[in-house]
Amino acid sequence: MSVGVGSVREPRTIPFHQSLPRLLRDPLGAIEQMGRESQGEITRVNLGMLRPYLVTRPEHVQHILRDNAANYRREGLMWKPLSRLVGEPSGADPAWPLKRRIFQTLLTGKKIATYTDEMAANIADNVDELGRRTGAGTPIDCSDELTRIVYRAILRIFIGDRLSLADADRLGDAITIATTSSFRSRMLLPFVPHAVPLPGDHAFHRAVQNVDDIIFPVIEEARRQGVHERGDEGHDIVSLLLRARDEQGNALDDQGVRDGVVSLFVAGTETTVTALSWLWVVLDAHPEVMVRLRAEIEDVLDGARPTREHLPRLRYTKMVLQELLRIYSVGWIIPRIVAEDDVIDGVRMHRGATIAVSPYLTHRVPDVWPDPHRFDPERFAPGNSRHRFAYLAFGAGPHQCVGSVFFTVEAQLIVASMISRLRPTLHGPAGVEPQAGLTLKPRQPIKISLNPVDGR
Repeated sequence: MSVGVGSVREPRTIPFHQSLPRLLRDPLGAIEQMGRESQGEITRVNLGMLRPYLVTRPEHVQHILRDNAANYRREGLMWKPLSRLVGEPSGADPAWPLKRRIFQTLLTGKKIATYTDEMAANIADNVDELGRRTGAGTPIDCSDELTRIVYRAILRIFIGDRLSLADADRLGDAITIATTSSFRSRMLLPFVPHAVPLPGDHAFHRAVQNVDDIIFPVIEEARRQGVHERGDEGHDIVSLLLRARDEQGNALDDQGVRDGVVSLFVAGTETTVTALSWLWVVLDAHPEVMVRLRAEIEDVLDGARPTREHLPRLRYTKMVLQELLRIYSVGWIIPRIVAEDDVIDGVRMHRGATIAVSPYLTHRVPDVWPDPHRFDPERFAPGNSRHRFAYLAFGAGPHQCVGSVFFTVEAQLIVASMISRLRPTLHGPAGVEPQAGLTLKPRQPIKISLNPVDGR
């Protein structure tokens, strides 16, 4: 790969009349078709006012996300839909280094280990409550119930007693609506002014207002309590953000604290809920995976509730989750802005242009992932290796999601709790397709029924 030297060419361009109608009708189908047509080459997509470069090859991704990451900024039009929910992207947020430092104190492997057993107990309690509440054989909405489990599992750990269970449920519902309403149209048409309504805008704005109505009073109450002035008391996210100071001694204002709280909740819940919603579809289609998964969980737990000490032995469970995130790339697009002209593999990347790195396509490159549409957890078995930037479940480089370890722990605990105590059965529809929003959520609600495991 040449970078800034050698012969330089313009990339192949997909014309407007082919790209925009297909993307609006079926974004994922359109992107897959573009990936096939490009055959791994960097391709420019003409969307009118926006003409992003589509990047899929792992070696090209490495250049953008790591080797020359400073030249590919985390900002631009495609981040606009997300900024109203969680604040400005890191490349445009001067307070981001401060927030990231706080997130890292909560989400390092060492810190997670200190609260894993508390989270495990919360999860097990909520799974038991779910089994009692729904009754054997009663279909439930998988996403709704997983949201409830996840938010209640992390509530006390991340925010202490500052939020009630009822408000946690409301927060989960509001964030779910915000991340599924107008994200697709706003991401594909980011140049459309917000004064021009697009489908889902009203639901999005109402959901964000609900988030604000829940979080801002929590921050105001913490300030009244003097949390921001009291040394190192309190280790919940609100206290940590209120006490945080940058190198010049500046503190976050209420909006900055609010954005940090919401960012943490989105990072700690959205991937887990979305991925585990797909899990039941996959296990229904691959009963042999379910048999092996249940056998491992029953062998490791031996009738006990899952705890931190069980996690290293849940190896196949982790492999299933990794393959799940390959097929259903929760973060299906990673936008960047080119700061200065660059050359990747002979293709000129123009200053100010938008880059669209697509994990969804990178996870389907045939010479990296043979038979890429087949679900096969063995791809992640010990000894199997691939290009470091071929797997982008949590991004890569300096802006890699800080929640990757947290997801693995949280998801393993939920899967182990549910499968050890309940027998989930999928209730149609068959062939559920993903829908592109902030994440790849199922297009239709996934319904499952839960029957107790014998003697539990």
